[in-house]
Amino acid sequence: MARWCYRHRLVVLLLWVGALFGLGFSATTAGTDYANVFSLPDTDSKSAYDLMQKAFPNSSGDTDTVVWKVDSGSVKDQSVRSRIQPALDKIADMKGVGQVTGPYSGARGATQISSDGTIAYAQVTFAEQANAVPKELVQKVVDIAQDARQGGLHVELGGQAVQRVEEPPGGIAEGVGILAAAIVLFLAFGSFYAALLPIGIAIFGVGTGLFSTQLLSHATDIPDLAPLLATLIGLGVGIDYALFIVTRHRRGLQRGLDPEESAVIALNTSGRAVLFAGGTVCIALAGMLVTNLRFLDGVVVGTSLTVVLSVLAATTLLPALLGFLGPRVLSRKQRRKLADGPEPERTDNLAVRWSAAVQKRPRRIAAFALVVMAVLAFPVLSLRLGATDQGNDNTSTTTRKAYDLLADGFGPGFNGPLQVVTSSGDTATLVKDIQGTKDVAQVAALPPTDGVTVIQVVPKTSPQSVQTDDLIDTLRDKVIPGAGATGHVGGVTAISKDFAAVTGDRLPLFVATIIGLSFLLLLLAFRSLVVPLTAALMNLIAAAASFGVLVAIFQWGWGLDMLGLGKEGPINAFLPVIMLSLLFGLSMDYQVFLVSRMHEEWVHTKDNARAVRVGLAETSRVINSAALIMVCVFLAFVLSGNSGAATAGVGLAAAVALDAFILRTALVPAAMHLLGNSNWWLPGWLDKGLPHLAVEPAEEPAPAAVEGPSSAVHGFVRTTEGEPVEGASVTLLTAGGRQLDRVESLADGSYIVSVPAPGTYLLATTATSYRSIARKVTVADGPLVYDVELAEGEVDAVN
Repeated sequence: MARWCYRHRLVVLLLWVGALFGLGFSATTAGTDYANVFSLPDTDSKSAYDLMQKAFPNSSGDTDTVVWKVDSGSVKDQSVRSRIQPALDKIADMKGVGQVTGPYSGARGATQISSDGTIAYAQVTFAEQANAVPKELVQKVVDIAQDARQGGLHVELGGQAVQRVEEPPGGIAEGVGILAAAIVLFLAFGSFYAALLPIGIAIFGVGTGLFSTQLLSHATDIPDLAPLLATLIGLGVGIDYALFIVTRHRRGLQRGLDPEESAVIALNTSGRAVLFAGGTVCIALAGMLVTNLRFLDGVVVGTSLTVVLSVLAATTLLPALLGFLGPRVLSRKQRRKLADGPEPERTDNLAVRWSAAVQKRPRRIAAFALVVMAVLAFPVLSLRLGATDQGNDNTSTTTRKAYDLLADGFGPGFNGPLQVVTSSGDTATLVKDIQGTKDVAQVAALPPTDGVTVIQVVPKTSPQSVQTDDLIDTLRDKVIPGAGATGHVGGVTAISKDFAAVTGDRLPLFVATIIGLSFLLLLLAFRSLVVPLTAALMNLIAAAASFGVLVAIFQWGWGLDMLGLGKEGPINAFLPVIMLSLLFGLSMDYQVFLVSRMHEEWVHTKDNARAVRVGLAETSRVINSAALIMVCVFLAFVLSGNSGAATAGVGLAAAVALDAFILRTALVPAAMHLLGNSNWWLPGWLDKGLPHLAVEPAEEPAPAAVEGPSSAVHGFVRTTEGEPVEGASVTLLTAGGRQLDRVESLADGSYIVSVPAPGTYLLATTATSYRSIARKVTVADGPLVYDVELAEGEVDAVN
């Protein structure tokens, strides 16, 4: 497939460009139909909502608030009323607005003015839930209300619908993330074209994924958070997958391979790992389905589709683009060196020295890494799931200003009123009992409709406080049954509490599912029980540490002002499920790329220490580069204006950084050194029963045995002064880097390695105190004579 895409590169490019623009045109024409379906069956708040929707069809939507404050005088003054009331009347006449209740009319009007007369509010109830209300309608409401402002009269708006129009324009976070990734890629590659390749692949993958998700929103329920999360994960994996393949391709070019052969080998090695890694990400995302939360179904569809298309772009479009670039994927300096002949890779770099250090001191490094992760994970013990509200918004937003004004004028609990919805029983007794309940500030019963009565309950404490959660439990378990009534506690605060409870109950099943599926995949890929067990344990450690960071920042408030993310509060209930899916998928990516190289070396040498050392030395740099890019992309989503995406971005950035820089490059290799050959243990009966799933390319077929001597490469290993080098290691490898034969030179420096068939190979030579050398050799029908000359230099710690 890679060879076909390389040779038909113009066709492949046109197909992808046509797909991107075709889907974009269709999606733009069709528009969006995102819908948040917070379906929580068998919950008390859902029962309350169903009763309200039946009795008050025009009042079951979310209620937003218009708040105004005067610097002097009273909100009852005619000068204030003459500006506010016409605006409220105009809003009430708008299509899509169910009703508007203000302080200047009706018996309830006086309760909507603060005791000191300086703050008042009106409630705007839409006919739909906040996320179903068109943004154009909400923006008109905001504009009409704020037009009433004048000197000394401040008007602010709060509510979920208003919060949606407060978000900054889309594309800022994505643009910043892509720019940061481009800078990292240029520094890593030193080539402008090579840096653009992963960016281009990510744009095609994410673009087609987002447009496809937008079209699917007309056929199924997809929340408006799905495209944001799909962009976040799509940019990360799209850039990373292309980075792994381009790195392998550049290595092949530097070894002297033809560009086409190098691209084919890169796709047949790193490309296979990309396919496998993309599959693990999709499986981890699909694990969200076991929670049975309909809100997450659309998230799974959007994010998985984007990952699939990113993998497809990396395995088809990327080889086509490599064909267009040819050797220009290398920097000018590298191309000049290549003109003098292929050079072996540097083996005295930081990655090699670190790999040797891990092998030398595995216990000390493992202990240090565990201590760091444990310290970072400690805050997770105080994790509290809930829902953020306007009180967590930035202080510059109108929603946060409205929230603070209401809290100042009517108490902190006013921003999260509860709705006790009853259909039978003594309502008067129930109201009296609620008034006598601890932590209740105000109680007001609305006139009954169709046998349904709604009792508005204002707590004394804020919506996010533990005391408000306890009050909801008290009303449900004691007060309502004690009054002999049949009722349910609803409202946004109660819905958030129920959502957090349901999520917490189903979280263990979700974690067990994705760990189990990941374990099976790694078991099939690496034919080992210990490797997938180690991976599962490491993923749990990474999850605990990343959630510890989240708790410290967003729940305890450490650094929130610096990030400009408002006020501390509980962690969004949906975040653990989404974050764990993405984290487990991304962690598996790094585990696959790291262990696949170790496994390849283990298969050929059966030397665990060497396999771990070589695998870490050859993959740690690209893993760390990929992780740094992902951290930049994820942190850029702090600028999205969406608190959920910002929290997920910070959490995933922390998770990826800890996973790559501490777990995969320190704790995992240290643990594998300590475990020794048991890393690769698998019972014989299980090995026979398992299907084979190869991450590495299939072994090249060995030629049939023939009588007489086989073809060979032979010659002498000498110094630059012509002295023979005894004990030099001479290795024959395929052009893709797979070892075929290895010998040591004799006392006179002579060597001979067997060749399976005519073709082009790599001959690598290393000896103590001498620089390594690797050269391309072409063997015809007969033996090839090839002398090797070594210069003094540093020891090759890898080979």
